[in-house]
Amino acid sequence: MINSPLEDIEAAALQLAPADRAKLAERLLISLDEDDEILASWVEEAERRGDAYERGEMEAIDFDESIARLKAKLAAAA
Repeated sequence: MINSPLEDIEAAALQLAPADRAKLAERLLISLDEDDEILASWVEEAERRGDAYERGEMEAIDFDESIARLKAKLAAAA
């Protein structure tokens, strides 16, 4: 099965370091040319988290681990 260009780009992006993925996400969001408060807030938050990660104040976790933690919290709250 042949991957689409989007799938190839996504796979390559997921290999980037978390800080680089945050920068890429910021650039992609800005490229949508949406000038609203919500988008600006998300970009600001992504920058804040990327900077905190680079300073060693925040750790990165794998996506699957993050989802597993969330599911565990939801199950415990139920």
